[in-house]
Amino acid sequence: MAENSKSVLLPFMAAAVFAGLGRMVFQKIKADRAARETNVAGPLDEKTRAWISEVVRTPRQ
Repeated sequence: MAENSKSVLLPFMAAAVFAGLGRMVFQKIKADRAARETNVAGPLDEKTRAWISEVVRTPRQ
């Protein structure tokens, strides 16, 4: 009798994994669209670039 039983757990786990991956993909697409529309990271002028570079290179104490 035991040799005829089929596991139901594996298909449910596979479905859960694929559903989770699909959800992550849709969230990424949605976030990319929102970031593109808001344009948070705009072009930087030379003074701002120099300041960022200086801050990054300066060791913290």
